[in-house]
Amino acid sequence: MSERKLKMKDIMEEDIIVLSAVPLQGTTILPGMVVHFDIQGRAAKLGIAAAMRHQAELFFVVKKDGKEEKENTLKNEDLREIGTIAKIRQVRQVSPDAVRVVAEGSSRAKLCRITQTDPYMECEVALIPEDDTVLDPEIEEAMVRTLQGLFAEYMANQTKVTQETAARIKKEENLSELCRMLSVELPITWKQRQRMLEALTKEARYEVVCGILMHEIGILKIQQEIQGKVKERVDKNQREYILREQIKVIREELGDEGVDTEADEFEKKLDALDVSEEVMEKLHREIDRFRRMNPMFAEMNVQRTYLETVFELPWGKKTEDSDDLARAEEILEEDHYGLKDVKERILEFLSVRILTNKGKSPILCLVGPPGTGKTSIAKSVARALNKKYVRICLGGVYDEAQIRGHRRTYVGALPGDLTGALRTAKVSNPLVLLDEIDKTGKDIKGDVSSALLEVLDPEQNSRFVDHYVEVPQDLSEVLFIATANDINGIPRPLRDRMEIVEIPGYSENEKLHIAKEHLIPKQKQENGIDKGCLVIQDSALRRMINNYTKESGVRSLERLIGRICRKTARRILSDGEDKVKVTGKNLDEFLGKSRYTYLMANKKNQVGIVRGLAWTQFGGDTMEIEVNIMPGKGEVAMTGQLGDIMKESAKAGVSYIRSVAKDYHIDPEFFGRNDLHIHIPEGAVPKDGPSAGITMATAMLSAITGRPVHADVAMTGEITLRGRVLAIGGLREKLLAAKYAHLKKILVPKDNRPDIEEMDKEITEGLEIVFVSEMEEVLAHALCAKKH
Repeated sequence: MSERKLKMKDIMEEDIIVLSAVPLQGTTILPGMVVHFDIQGRAAKLGIAAAMRHQAELFFVVKKDGKEEKENTLKNEDLREIGTIAKIRQVRQVSPDAVRVVAEGSSRAKLCRITQTDPYMECEVALIPEDDTVLDPEIEEAMVRTLQGLFAEYMANQTKVTQETAARIKKEENLSELCRMLSVELPITWKQRQRMLEALTKEARYEVVCGILMHEIGILKIQQEIQGKVKERVDKNQREYILREQIKVIREELGDEGVDTEADEFEKKLDALDVSEEVMEKLHREIDRFRRMNPMFAEMNVQRTYLETVFELPWGKKTEDSDDLARAEEILEEDHYGLKDVKERILEFLSVRILTNKGKSPILCLVGPPGTGKTSIAKSVARALNKKYVRICLGGVYDEAQIRGHRRTYVGALPGDLTGALRTAKVSNPLVLLDEIDKTGKDIKGDVSSALLEVLDPEQNSRFVDHYVEVPQDLSEVLFIATANDINGIPRPLRDRMEIVEIPGYSENEKLHIAKEHLIPKQKQENGIDKGCLVIQDSALRRMINNYTKESGVRSLERLIGRICRKTARRILSDGEDKVKVTGKNLDEFLGKSRYTYLMANKKNQVGIVRGLAWTQFGGDTMEIEVNIMPGKGEVAMTGQLGDIMKESAKAGVSYIRSVAKDYHIDPEFFGRNDLHIHIPEGAVPKDGPSAGITMATAMLSAITGRPVHADVAMTGEITLRGRVLAIGGLREKLLAAKYAHLKKILVPKDNRPDIEEMDKEITEGLEIVFVSEMEEVLAHALCAKKH
């Protein structure tokens, strides 16, 4: 066989001719096959015209799958290697743009190279001679009988081939001619004919035709089997119809015809739904069960409620989301001041979806202190994207059934909150706000956070199954936004499924803008105050922010503004005032005396007193750390309700000071003859964390050496035994607290430099921020040269 192939190769290289070529899409011509097809391309029509003028022969070759290039840009690798030389029998104009060609295939040829593509395609092709190998007569007869047997089986299952053609095929005894007749006459695809064209030997063509016949026979058998099942089902449905009509008559006689009416209504609703086959079968069974129930049984009401609930779900109904990026940005800026990261992430999602016409909905978790606008931003996002908005509050939820629903075996069973949210929204792509996700719990009824794992996993939530509904629901197009105050309250696996977006506390300037642009107009409208009847000056707002509230958000500030509006309404009605003006000086008349005072910077440098910076759930704060030295036995006392981590930081500071005592001229016997007492005021407030490490170490060294600490210096950072200063968190809030306290120089760990660089200028403006990496640097900036 290999010797014969080599010989054919040699012949092909010698018998090279140049012919006009027409590339075809989805049509294969075999030798001896007459076909007609329409040609529209300019280059193809010119090629046919050239062939008609010269030799009336063309080379037809099929494009490879997926190649849609224009004819003048086609290359050798875009076309099949084997094509057909055909004679043009007839060309007829059928429309202004198309001609109908009748061609008869004459021989196979191999495409060598494309010689030109403009104005029409010409190719060098090598003629492939017909295989003249003489097979063993017994082998050839066996092949012929096999093909005729398969053809007979094929004819027994279809009627597409005429009886005349079938008779000619049954009489044919030449293997090559039989293969040719079968490949031409059988209704097979162009790909199967291309395989036949590329088979160059008798044996190869025999194998291809055998494979095609066996494939077609298998397909025909499957079709017959399917048709038989369809017929059987139709007969069964007719039988069921007759039986149902009889049951209907019986129920009418008994006065139970209402059940059938309801069941028919459910059937109509089901037929109108666009659901999967799995859901369709399940609901058909439930409707049949409802139809067979006795109206006297209470279970019938349970079944009716279930069906009504299922049909109220938005199976495939969606709202068309807005793709207007400019409008979305305008709405987000209009509704909220600040919150740059959240707005940017939503606009990124919208941009990706516009470019790809899809895009997975992000699962965002907004983490920040209370009152910073986490819940309200979700409403704005829904409005910006033109989505329905549904809120699910998870605070204090302990029962897993709140998420997954109750099983119908229980009395009073209901679907879960997620199914309820879709039912309320009436669309399958709403925005669902999972509020207070850090406040879920677990008990003997299950773990709510574990139930949320499937809901918030984009790879799984496309087939979420509520225990009550019992059929898969697609949550993949729901935009989930979760809110939390403390990220540590969210279990790690659940946190991993969400994109965390930090929402820090607002600065004084941001609160001022929010109050003027949002809170004051809102409270005026709610309390019926006309636009010109009340003026609240900036000085009054700043006093309210600093002396009447102590929070990261603006909730308390809004309540205070509402209180001023109510007092204004009374003055307008009772005292007849036309206009009320609230200033920093008369604010006490509306709100009473100030509730909070910030611990301002000390006026003079002191020994053993250092100002530290702290983070709380209400924002940043400053705290004074005091250290006293007294005769004793080397003990260290710590008061002020300090946590374990803070106590460990103090001990690390003591160890560091003892290790560098010689550098600061401290008597080695000092630590054995004296006690240290570390105290942080406001003892009723628990304090913990490592960020006060350098502050406590500085206060202790100041008290031991007698060197005062600069009054306008504050610091934050974790200390190690070797005196290194490590990075800390909550830096934004701490710097805001330092500004309120009128502190000038802030010592910050060097590793926190990226956090400082990301902050707005209004936060760092007016502060001298010094980056430190060693305690020597801290002490150099904090301690005075001598006691004043």
